[in-house]
Amino acid sequence: MAIEVGAKLEGRVTGITRFGAFIDLADGVTGLVHISEIADHYVRDVNDYLKIDDIVTVKVIRVDMDGKIALSIRQAVDRPAGRAPSQRGDRRPGGRGGVGPASGKLSFEEKISRFLRDSEERIASLRRNAEGKRGGRGARRG
Repeated sequence: MAIEVGAKLEGRVTGITRFGAFIDLADGVTGLVHISEIADHYVRDVNDYLKIDDIVTVKVIRVDMDGKIALSIRQAVDRPAGRAPSQRGDRRPGGRGGVGPASGKLSFEEKISRFLRDSEERIASLRRNAEGKRGGRGARRG
């Protein structure tokens, strides 16, 4: 089976890593969907969007000379006329135009909940880092 750039194919997820997912296309041919090509918005964890043995539609975006195949799920989605591909502002978690982890767009309540959880995690991390930096050069010696 000849894999050509621009072709839309169906494949099965065979492996998930922190940087993307491996897709079995056919006849033992495997390609990689990079984490940035999974959705039109920021994807923190591939496991929120894909599971092993999921069947997905992908678009071939590059075939390297060494046989590596780069795939995209987000480019394989047919968009209505007038809808531009992801703008820079759309890549935020919970940004407009994205698809949620389950199936469909996130509700307002889910977006707020996610925002609050992420904010609390960041604040806790900043506090931990600040506590570790206290007592630098100017600290009293006792």
